[in-house]
Amino acid sequence: MTPTSWAQMVVDLYPPGSNSRDWTCTHCRVVQPPRTRHCHDCDKCVLQFDHHCIWLGTCIGKKNHCRFWWYISEETILCIWTAVLYIESLRLDVDKAWWKDFVGVILLAVLIFILIFLLLLWLFHSYIAVTNQTTYEVARRKRIFYLRGVPERVHPFSRGICRNLYDFCCSSQKGYILEAVPPREELEARAARYTCRDVICCRCC
Repeated sequence: MTPTSWAQMVVDLYPPGSNSRDWTCTHCRVVQPPRTRHCHDCDKCVLQFDHHCIWLGTCIGKKNHCRFWWYISEETILCIWTAVLYIESLRLDVDKAWWKDFVGVILLAVLIFILIFLLLLWLFHSYIAVTNQTTYEVARRKRIFYLRGVPERVHPFSRGICRNLYDFCCSSQKGYILEAVPPREELEARAARYTCRDVICCRCC
């Protein structure tokens, strides 16, 4: 694909009248599709940018967000299992030095604190997976030019719960699917309240 054809394809993904300066990366000098952001830590533009994970040393984006969700799921399960083992060891009727129990209680308190953090992180990433959002879009919604004016409870890129989960976890399509910003009329229609007919027809799915 030539730079000209790429630029034209990206332009068609944005609302009419958008300023090219809003979606041209000032560092890479490339035309960014919607939901793309330049990561200063990795020094590259990332499709469907979520965040830069300092623990993994990489960006979380289009192709590895699902793996990141599984990673925090496994970490959460590991913390729960370790906390259960700690509690069982403290309940054992075995003669041991008092300071060992004291250290065990402190370590258990730290572990529970970490577990609460992991649970909240897991719930948050499960929510944004169901609604087809990213951490960056949730945190900087008012600063992203094509999300300004979109009602708070409307998720522009959501295709329904089932399709969102399929695209997030089970999609086997090769390459990258660039998502267009929905037109204003469609977003206003999504902002309408649910009716009994919408619930029966599974509008949210």
